[in-house]
Amino acid sequence: MAGVSPSAEPFTPKQGQYLALSTAIRGCTADPRAETDMQEYFRVSPPSVHQMLLTLEGAGLITRQPRIPRSIEVLVDPKLLPELI
Repeated sequence: MAGVSPSAEPFTPKQGQYLALSTAIRGCTADPRAETDMQEYFRVSPPSVHQMLLTLEGAGLITRQPRIPRSIEVLVDPKLLPELI
């Protein structure tokens, strides 16, 4: 990307938290987080979670399969993700 430092994160701190939560469960099971898990963890409304996922998908940070639950795949190197707070 022109004009962006190679060390700059391609996401905001809030987006980083959603990405980190999406990958956190991978160590326990193969299922990614569902939108309801994110809603409960961040204490936000379903539309807020859905809008964030649309934003992350539009930025090329995740992919999802339409109408397939728990199909979120994070496309960011886990080493670049922040710790969950």
